Amino acid sequence: MAADAGIADEDIANSVSVGARKWRSHFAGSTVYRTKRRFVEGNLEFALSEEARPGAARKLSGKEAALLVATACSSPPQGRRRWTLDLLAGAMVRLTDHEGLSRETVRRRLAEDDLKPWRRDMWCIPQVDGAYVAHMEDVLDLYAEEADPKRPVVCFDESPTQLIGEVRQPIPPAPGQPERYDGEYRRNGVEPRGSPDTANLFVFLDAHRPWRHVKVMERRTARDFALCMRDLADTHYPEAELIRVVLDNLSTHTAGALYETFSAPEAHRILQRLEFHYTPKHASWLNMVEIEIGVLRGQCLDRRIGERDVLIAEIAAWQKQRNASGARVKWKFTTQKARTKLARAYLDISNRS
Repeated sequence: MAADAGIADEDIANSVSVGARKWRSHFAGSTVYRTKRRFVEGNLEFALSEEARPGAARKLSGKEAALLVATACSSPPQGRRRWTLDLLAGAMVRLTDHEGLSRETVRRRLAEDDLKPWRRDMWCIPQVDGAYVAHMEDVLDLYAEEADPKRPVVCFDESPTQLIGEVRQPIPPAPGQPERYDGEYRRNGVEPRGSPDTANLFVFLDAHRPWRHVKVMERRTARDFALCMRDLADTHYPEAELIRVVLDNLSTHTAGALYETFSAPEAHRILQRLEFHYTPKHASWLNMVEIEIGVLRGQCLDRRIGERDVLIAEIAAWQKQRNASGARVKWKFTTQKARTKLARAYLDISNRS
């Protein structure tokens, strides 16, 4: 009816949601044209039927494709670490009536299911139990609070970085020529039988206001952690009544670290103004500062920096600019969303005897 009214093929395609993307407009118009042509050549039933597609029939049937996916998801043959396209093609020849199967056929059918058996990703699978949920909801409730200068929420974590210098100075970019750098580099601090020079970044992030601070130190010991906590209480938040610190369960992240570093009265004084809230085990994603560390590495540290003084100066410049810009992490994962997304885990916990 739209065609009879004189509406263009592309407009018809848009009105019936055929190829809504701009890059598909040509193909969408062709679809409408072919449908109109079949209606003129035959009838309505012929126009609505699927037109035979050009080209050879698929090599693998639906059941064979399912068998291929199941094989790719199974353990590889003995003596092999993982499935390859050639191994899968050979397995399908043995399991079906095909006399031969190309690796490209296997690749295309696996790509339809976004399956790449030669790839492996590593991650920690947490045990979601009562303790996990309790720590998670405790942290999420802190993030959901309104900002309170007297009771700030500060996320804390640490990240090591290696000092790597250039052997030859990079050649700056020019019109038509990208920056060029030598593949060889220098690990500063390396001596015969020695180890590379590293630095440790202790990162603070206020959960409710655009403030972060990075402290660069040589090591990551309990003493270094204690010094950071004293800085947090006395230098960064001297007027706060209680500082809620979100951190992970590293062995150095304890109240005992302060007693091992300072006198008992001094350690007690500092701890009176701190309250530790630990993230669940294998759940560093719950610590908001992890996002900020990723921004720091992407914006500032994604290059070779060989000198500690240069590293400190560059991080200080990045920190000053980012604080001045008002940038902050906008956290949207709430306790209610956690209960919805992890509903099965909550149910499993409640059913345990």
